[in-house]
Amino acid sequence: MLMRKFGWTGVDVPVMGQGTWLIEGDRDTDALAVEALRRGLDLGMTHIDTAEMYGNGHVEELVAEAIAERREEVFLVSKVLPSNASYEGTLKACERSLKRLKTDWLDMYLLHWPSSHPIIETVRAMEKLVAEGLVRFIGVSNFDLEELWKAEAALKNERMTCNQVLYHLQDRGIERRLLPYCTEREIAVVGYAPFGHGNFPSPRSVGGRVLAEIAKRHDRTPRQVALNFLTSYHCVFTIPKTAHPERVKENSGGVGWKLTSDEVVAIDRAFPAPDHDTPLGMI
Repeated sequence: MLMRKFGWTGVDVPVMGQGTWLIEGDRDTDALAVEALRRGLDLGMTHIDTAEMYGNGHVEELVAEAIAERREEVFLVSKVLPSNASYEGTLKACERSLKRLKTDWLDMYLLHWPSSHPIIETVRAMEKLVAEGLVRFIGVSNFDLEELWKAEAALKNERMTCNQVLYHLQDRGIERRLLPYCTEREIAVVGYAPFGHGNFPSPRSVGGRVLAEIAKRHDRTPRQVALNFLTSYHCVFTIPKTAHPERVKENSGGVGWKLTSDEVVAIDRAFPAPDHDTPLGMI
């Protein structure tokens, strides 16, 4: 698995991680989700992202099952809900997440999206969690550039590590200002939903045909081509999610090989980034 320094931290993290949103279901679905996560670990996809919101905490319990006896291998990330992101609320939310995940620490803790609670209170709590050894690094999710500036300004003792944002071929708005800024500041960008949300390009569409042609030349799949393109920026990581073990291997094959310059141009033309500022996407 291709590894990359996670922003300024110097920690090597897999470029291809595993998301966990909506992987839960009935007992059989849960079992498949755990199997998929374990398969991903075997393939080197040891960056696992979850949140207290997912399944009202149940997904964190599934992650705990998947990483049992393998915690040291995992770069484990969870998130606090904005509604819980007061100073005391953040501390308590992290405590609950640690309990559900059956671990003594998180590698990274994020604010899930901007909150009505003052950001200074949220990051003060996060800095306390770092000081107590419960969290290694802190960051945010779904923050546009102006919101990221405010979060950075609120920090006193720690440094912003990550911004996790929506990023797929048909939503490339972060490339205008947010991605260059994070690159300059050595803030890792973790793109979620790299296949969109039920709207991956159809094989019959112009873009879908471009992906298929490139995939054929490399003996890859269109989704692997998309993953490769999206992770071409030095600071970008991605966390495709699946509850299907057979799809994990496909996701893992999205990195470790290179598109040609002509292929990059073809994808860029088929899925152009906006030429003006757009609101940050979120699902």
